[in-house]
Amino acid sequence: MTAPLETTSASAEAQPEAVLAGAGPSQIEGRSLGQIAWTRFKRDKAAVAGGIVVICLVLMAALAKPIQAIFDLDPNKFNQDLVDPALQAPKGAWGGMSWEHPLGVDPGFGRDLLARVIEGSWVSLLVAVGATLVSVMIGVILGVVAGYYGGWVDSVVSRLMDTFLAFPLLLFAISLSASVQDGFWGLTGLPLRIAVLIFVIGFFAWPYIGRIVRAQTMSLREREFVEASRSLGARGPFIIFRELMPNLVAPILVYATLLIPTNILFEAALSFLGVGIAPPQASWGGMLTDAADRYEADLQYMFVPGLAIFITVLAFNLLGDGLRDALDPRSK
Repeated sequence: MTAPLETTSASAEAQPEAVLAGAGPSQIEGRSLGQIAWTRFKRDKAAVAGGIVVICLVLMAALAKPIQAIFDLDPNKFNQDLVDPALQAPKGAWGGMSWEHPLGVDPGFGRDLLARVIEGSWVSLLVAVGATLVSVMIGVILGVVAGYYGGWVDSVVSRLMDTFLAFPLLLFAISLSASVQDGFWGLTGLPLRIAVLIFVIGFFAWPYIGRIVRAQTMSLREREFVEASRSLGARGPFIIFRELMPNLVAPILVYATLLIPTNILFEAALSFLGVGIAPPQASWGGMLTDAADRYEADLQYMFVPGLAIFITVLAFNLLGDGLRDALDPRSK
């Protein structure tokens, strides 16, 4: 009677190995939340394409000066011999496109458009990323504090958000840029212009992310893991940094990715209005400003910086949408 029982027991123990006989180690290995999100992200071909374009744009902006030195691209070099003085337009078809000038030249001074697009990339991305960091830092801090503590703290921060949202940002940017042209805090010229744009765009855009973080925090503070931390004697700062912030990384990252293209467009708009980056420094918005007066003679001059802005904004939006779907599948 003992042998059948031993046989039955042995077969019962061997059953899981038989079930998993055709499975490899990778098929039964547990995956982290990051690995699961990366798997979802890779399935979104549009988001992957947007991420590749964003990486290329960041590399181009970071290596703008070395690229110009290697390929002998001078964004401010005049080539008057390439411009028809009578028509005030580049000689040749398609804005003077050639092997030496693949994107053509500008109709005013014959400057290479490829060199100016590369030069303007680091300005636009620096302003957009810097302003986004300022907005994220202020918005996250105030949003978490208001959402967690509630009460009069939430009321004060919420009214502050409403005030900033009602502030005429464009008028303030114009007045501030005009009032600090001679220098401020030891900065002059291009560094001053970039600092002013980062401050204006970032400081007055934080309520948008602040509201998102506040709403997420109010939802998370009632969860079981927060109550467990309180029951163990944890105080507010500990709960905020150890319990809430790790769960807020995903929405913050997604919103920051979507905020960068908005800031790029805003910087281009300010440069277009003449209160952004001052010439002769190349910027995409400044190039559009120059092209607005010459588009009848040379449409190519407006098309090149406009296409650069369009590709950049589209790439960041695709990347942000892909990150949102990968980090939060319920958003689909």
